[in-house]
Amino acid sequence: MARIEINLPGNFIFSTNIPVRISDINRGGHVSWDSMFRILDEASVQFWNIIEPPDTEGGKVSHITVDAGINYKRQAFHGQTLKVEIGTNDFSSKGFDLIFRVTETAGGVEIARAKAGILCYDYQTQKVIPIPEKLRNKLTK
Repeated sequence: MARIEINLPGNFIFSTNIPVRISDINRGGHVSWDSMFRILDEASVQFWNIIEPPDTEGGKVSHITVDAGINYKRQAFHGQTLKVEIGTNDFSSKGFDLIFRVTETAGGVEIARAKAGILCYDYQTQKVIPIPEKLRNKLTK
């Protein structure tokens, strides 16, 4: 069976801590796969609030997720706090990958790696657009 391989970027440009809630736990007693996506989504929202996605002349230009995957290294449990770091790689003219590294804050043990394929998107025209240079510069610092 083929496995998802996620290569870490040279550096991470954002980090946040997110506590594992009881509602994140599945019947196996650890963080469920769908909860991990929600944890990553929360980190992503915080990330984009810092990066300030561009808009074009008042238009709604943003980004759209086109694929996502998680590679688990260890289980995570209720009561732990997870450090989620975000970096970027695999740039093209219109998109890039957001890369996530999730570690347990108390011991630094790696819990998971994840990626989300992102394309820049103009919601007015409903079309994929080139990455604005200002955004590319923020993402590659």
